[in-house]
Order: sequence, then structure tokens, then C-alpha cells
Amino acid sequence: MTRIVRWLTSMTLGFFALVSSGNLSAQETKWVPLFDGKSMDGWEKVGKDDSVWQVTDGALAGSGAASMLVCTKGPYKNFKYRAEVKINDKGNSGLYFRTTRKPGFSDGYEAQIDSTHTDPIRTGSLYGMCHVYKRLVEPDTWFTYELEVRDDVWRGKNMTRIKITVNGNELYEFLDFNLTFKEGHFAFQQHDPGSKVLIRKVEVMELPAK
Repeated sequence: MTRIVRWLTSMTLGFFALVSSGNLSAQETKWVPLFDGKSMDGWEKVGKDDSVWQVTDGALAGSGAASMLVCTKGPYKNFKYRAEVKINDKGNSGLYFRTTRKPGFSDGYEAQIDSTHTDPIRTGSLYGMCHVYKRLVEPDTWFTYELEVRDDVWRGKNMTRIKITVNGNELYEFLDFNLTFKEGHFAFQQHDPGSKVLIRKVEVMELPAK
């Protein structure tokens, strides 16, 4: 009888341990908003004084001269990241990740935001690394940008996996064996005075290292 009670107690404790572990895992991998839809809290402009970042109709809105809008939270290393974005006709912007706290245009990975700009490298591109020249998104149209970024090992070599998805369609997975950028912050680019970019629903999900 005593053995049965001990066995049942052990099984019960094991069950609750699994449940607790599962809940903890779920909590650790949930989507966390980085923009509250109302204010610039958690974001800072880096760049020219006559560049403008403000909240308009629930979205971060960039216009004017060149600058970067940097998320003050972080740094982040392995994660999923998503945002809804809209760029104007002839506009140009970029979604930066693993960038510095005070970045320039060449600091960090850049997922291009560009439907009809004179720069032919379009939305969906990992700028300077993997380029898309087909127009996937029309200008002045909201679309969802999603990234998955994780350091990993492939055939014995260390590398960073970068998966790019636009409107639910996975475009490619780029393997960066140069490990170009180790970790960092998120940012959005205001490219030039003719560009107007809108961003909303910015979220991150941190991932465990492999």
C-alpha cells in the first residue's frame, strides 16, 4: 500500500512539474509588443533634427530628412519579430535588427521596405545580402513583415539563420556564415524627404539558443 501511495505521489509531482515547465516555456516564447500604438515610449530618433517621427492614427510615422527610429529595449539575439508596414509611392525605408543603439544606415541587418523607389532592391530583400527585385507589395498598402533570426550550426559551421516572410509567404532563409552582426536593437529607417513610412503592431518573441 505504501509503495502504491509513493508511486502515485511521484507520478502526480511529475505531472505538475511538466505542466509548470510547459507554462514557463509558453511564457518565455510569447509575443511581446514593442509599440503601444499611442506614444513614442520605448523609441528614440537618431539622426537629423528635421527628420520627423510621430504617432499618427495608431502608427509610428516617419517623414522628412534621414534618420533612424531605434527601439530602446534590448539587445536581442535570437527571436521572431513582426510588424505591419506601409510605404508611400517612391518611398524607401528599412526594418533593422541586431543594430547598434545609435545606428547609421550600414549598422545592422536591414530588411528592405521599398515598392517603387528608384533603388530597385524591393521589400523582402535582406539588403546587401539577398535581394528581391520583384514588387511583392503595392505602395500605400499595409503588409506584414516577419523575421526569424537565430544563431545555429550547419555542417559544423557557426552561422546565423535569417528567415524572411512577407504577408505570410516565406521568401527564403539566408545563412550568414560571416556572423556579420551578433546581437542588437530593432530600428526603422527614414530614408529621405520623399519617403513616408508607417509602422504598427510591432512585436518580438525571444527564442532560446540552440
